[in-house]
Amino acid sequence: QVQLVESGGGLVQAGGSLRLSCAASGSIFIINGMGWYRQAPGKARELVASIFRGGTTTYADSVRGRFTISRDNAKNTVYLQMNSLKPEDTAVYYCNSIYAPLRLDWGQGTQVTVSW
Repeated sequence: QVQLVESGGGLVQAGGSLRLSCAASGSIFIINGMGWYRQAPGKARELVASIFRGGTTTYADSVRGRFTISRDNAKNTVYLQMNSLKPEDTAVYYCNSIYAPLRLDWGQGTQVTVSW
């Protein structure tokens, strides 16, 4: 079973940037759609960005124009560049397949905290 390990989170001031990484222990090339999710306290997990093998990307309205998702299939890694961060971006961030039948076990996530 492929395992996912997210990293790169931290505490940043509003307007700052962070780059998250999601490293898979095995090949994720066969998973066409990989996504970054986030879960804020008391809220449901939400998909914020997706990327497909061909490079097509999609974003939630709340992050479009500020976040950029990318993937390196050779390194089995998915990235999320987050710019112009806002306090409402505070959450635990996870990566996984966007297709439920292909979803792997959730990793531990990485905490992102944005302060004023």
